[in-house]
Amino acid sequence: MTLPLVLASTSVFRRELLTRLTSDFCQDSPNVDEAPLSNESAPQLAERLAINKAQALASLYPQHLIIGSDQVASFNNQLIGKPHTHENAIQQLLTFSGQRVDFYTGLCLFNSQTQQLQSSVEVFSVFFRVLTPQQIENYLYKEQPYQCAGSFKSEGLGICLFEKMQGDDPTSLIGLPLMKLVTFLKNEDYQIV
Repeated sequence: MTLPLVLASTSVFRRELLTRLTSDFCQDSPNVDEAPLSNESAPQLAERLAINKAQALASLYPQHLIIGSDQVASFNNQLIGKPHTHENAIQQLLTFSGQRVDFYTGLCLFNSQTQQLQSSVEVFSVFFRVLTPQQIENYLYKEQPYQCAGSFKSEGLGICLFEKMQGDDPTSLIGLPLMKLVTFLKNEDYQIV
């Protein structure tokens, strides 16, 4: 018997991505502290948070496959957060102009019945065009990506800010690496197709 799926996230973007694979899942908030630990690298933080989010819902969903995911952006080995404000978004995009930003997306599939987990970190790099202050203002006015790490939405107009993108799974940039998730689900005998 296949265990039911739970998405341990309140993200509408992750929800939309998971519906590409199946509509048969529920979504719940894991309520996990996302603060980095001392000297924790971006990949370590992304993986730890993905695992913590999946395991945080285990007591509520004791016979489920729980999907946890978290994304951490890094520029020159410094963690990048969500801008939250227009001014912070301007500063982030000015800093990224003509530069590369790396995104680390942690993924965990936790079987709360067997306590087995699978986890990975997918890396995706974005190379920004040289941006003018007016281009940045225009973009922020149209998209308002203030809750997105790096101040952009690659699935929207943010694509206009990039010269190129590099990585194995473009869905990892949006926040849920579907190709790796399919592998994890297959390992649990959960068939998508």
